[in-house]
Amino acid sequence: MTGHHLAQLNVGIVRFALDDVRMHGFTSMLDTLNEVADNAPGFVWRLVDDGGNDATAIRTPLGDDVLVNMSVWENRDALWNYVYRSGHLDMLRRRAEWFHVPKAPFQVMWWIPAGHIPTVEEAVERLELLREKGPSPSAFGFRDTYLPEDAVSVP
Repeated sequence: MTGHHLAQLNVGIVRFALDDVRMHGFTSMLDTLNEVADNAPGFVWRLVDDGGNDATAIRTPLGDDVLVNMSVWENRDALWNYVYRSGHLDMLRRRAEWFHVPKAPFQVMWWIPAGHIPTVEEAVERLELLREKGPSPSAFGFRDTYLPEDAVSVP
């Protein structure tokens, strides 16, 4: 269905301040990973701060120690290929070095009309919906196979 794109949010609770030497393995790769995403087939948009930099300075109601990453993709396969078939996978494997192991879902996806740019508030609502009610066409993860035509608005 070409009238929809896939939005995603993932969050992480940092173990250390971003300028701590123990975070260098993460922070030193951000520009490279963002460039890989920006040039990946099916990439549409990603969250940046007001200065056009990565999203590490953006804060949400989830907490000051929570980093957010949000992007939009043409479809699930495009996002999957970036996450699991690019240099991003190496970073994902090392996630526990820089972020606490999540006790609740830390990633959510949902279908949006093509051309819509989701807000951080919208994304947090979707994550909270997934955490409270489990997967649905409105908020789901990679293990779920909801299609754009299954999408419904957040209650």
